[in-house]
Amino acid sequence: MKFRRSELLLSAYFLYVCAVAAFRPIAPEIRTLIFTCNAAVIFWFCLFAWAHKDRGFFFLDYVRDWYPLPLILLAFRQMGWMALPHPNRNFENYWVQWDRLLLHHWGLQPAIESLGPLLPNLLELSYLLVYAVPVLTTAVFYCLGARQRLDDAYSILLFGTLTTYALYPYFPSEPPRAVFPTADLPLAGLLRTLNLRILGQYGIHASVFPSGHSAAAFSAAFAVMKLLPARPWAGRAFLALATSIAIATVYGRYHFAVDAVAGLAMAVLSLLLSRAWRSTPPRP
Repeated sequence: MKFRRSELLLSAYFLYVCAVAAFRPIAPEIRTLIFTCNAAVIFWFCLFAWAHKDRGFFFLDYVRDWYPLPLILLAFRQMGWMALPHPNRNFENYWVQWDRLLLHHWGLQPAIESLGPLLPNLLELSYLLVYAVPVLTTAVFYCLGARQRLDDAYSILLFGTLTTYALYPYFPSEPPRAVFPTADLPLAGLLRTLNLRILGQYGIHASVFPSGHSAAAFSAAFAVMKLLPARPWAGRAFLALATSIAIATVYGRYHFAVDAVAGLAMAVLSLLLSRAWRSTPPRP
């Protein structure tokens, strides 16, 4: 059987979630759901590894390319399933001091709002686009004829993102907009209303540290920059979007500044570790 590195990373993560669920004081039905769901996910990895293209299963090989995308969302949601009440606000009360230094003393908030609603709306749009980043990453490798490097790209994206999610049980926290609902508020707008509505329906209450938005966006950017060196415009575009997303998380009070920096650090770690991974030569 031929497993892809991305499949091994995802399998390791979902086995880790099962281990956390086994000892975490959560409802038995949630624990059973996690065990069953993750067993099914890993079963499909085994099926893909057996039914690869060398056996004639060409269609499944393409399905295999896109299979990790919904699993990123599942990995995030499962941490929400295991969230526990955390009335202690020591993390948030400490982190917000750095935010106020950045937003007010160093002037980030006035600078963003100096052109009226233009920059705040662009930041909210960037924040909204984070959900499309993994899909855009896959599409870029397809469109630029670099499908053979997709597993390397997934490896960087997944390591940075999944390692971030794996840390959530150890840093229980809520976003600044929830803990300090009347402080440091950004300009309101339709895009912000949409983002808040999405978070209200699909967000989790496990942790905000490190920022999964920042980790995923920067990990994707680093993957494109490293694996498509002949297309520097693509890497720069992803890096610009990632930077905008990180700023949006802080300005919009979706995350603390330390969350965004920690997410960037996880992406950098993923890029550094990728140097030791086997990879195929890039196309010109």
